[in-house]
Amino acid sequence: MVTTTAVLSRDPAAPFTVETVEIDDPRDDEIRVRIQATGICHTDLVTRAAGATDHPVLLGHEGAGVVEAVGAAVTGVRPGDRVVLTFRHCGTCRNCRAGRPAYCVRAVKLNQFGARADRSARVTVAGTPVRDGFFGQSSFAAYALTTADNTVVVDTEVEPTVLAPLGCGFLTGAGAVLNVLRPDGDSRVVVYGAGAVGMAGVLAALVCEVAELVVVEPSQERRALALELGATAALDPAADDVVPAIRKLTDGGATHALDTTGSARVLATAAAGAAIGGTVVAVGLGTGVPEIDLRDIVMGGKAIRGCLEGDAVPATFIPHLLDLHAAGRFPIDRLVTTYPHSDINAALADQRAGMVVKPVLTW
Repeated sequence: MVTTTAVLSRDPAAPFTVETVEIDDPRDDEIRVRIQATGICHTDLVTRAAGATDHPVLLGHEGAGVVEAVGAAVTGVRPGDRVVLTFRHCGTCRNCRAGRPAYCVRAVKLNQFGARADRSARVTVAGTPVRDGFFGQSSFAAYALTTADNTVVVDTEVEPTVLAPLGCGFLTGAGAVLNVLRPDGDSRVVVYGAGAVGMAGVLAALVCEVAELVVVEPSQERRALALELGATAALDPAADDVVPAIRKLTDGGATHALDTTGSARVLATAAAGAAIGGTVVAVGLGTGVPEIDLRDIVMGGKAIRGCLEGDAVPATFIPHLLDLHAAGRFPIDRLVTTYPHSDINAALADQRAGMVVKPVLTW
């Protein structure tokens, strides 16, 4: 057992608290990782806001660090390996076998605070079990217990603070563009929302050397960064009439659009601003029903589809993104702002204010 520090949520309406926890030794199928950095993802906050039946709660699902110990049944991961932690998948269902692990039929059970088979506690605080197992890692702590299916070994000298968001946010945005939209040099791409997921999508579109790249984002700081990184235009949805502006900037509409906002209204805007034959991919977790003109979709031959975790196989896609980063073509370090884990509440305030793109906690 390891005694260490974690950031816990005891009340969705109250600040996070930094507390001392005990983390159990790894079982035969588990891996203990010393966490060096953890990205703060929108999914952490959505899950926290929804409340939980068991408290305290240990979130975090973008961990990066070094393997310290592995169980007897673990293969492919060894002590000393540098790793990026990502989502869990069973590896045997039809979707996993088809190379679509994000759509694993056991995804909810494995990722939404999945427990050990014997229900024994992995993490406790003052003897009280903590609700953990978020995305098979709960990496808002200096140590995490993971499994081989969500632990990606990386051979790189990239800083852990840059590695961590590859587990979800950067994976999602880049994957939505590179694996699903797949634009080319003639494409006109629009990205709605320039948070971490959207900015990763922007960088991925730049990798594809698209003809036009427009960002729609309310934060002035983020619009400026998008332009600095290479976007051809940036619109403020509070000041610009978005659909006419998109059509003008893209010579008739977006051939490819990425909606990261989780807003039904924005998804409807993305569909309206798409060109004939255009494709819109939605990755944001939200609610509501978009008001979409069916005639526009049918007569325009437009496509709208969802995308989880960038439709990626993390074990191969994360190393691919790191290769692009090493070549100077995917500068994700420009998106990261680091905070000591004890400053998590300040990091969240800065993120809400649009002052930072991707806050990452250090341990």
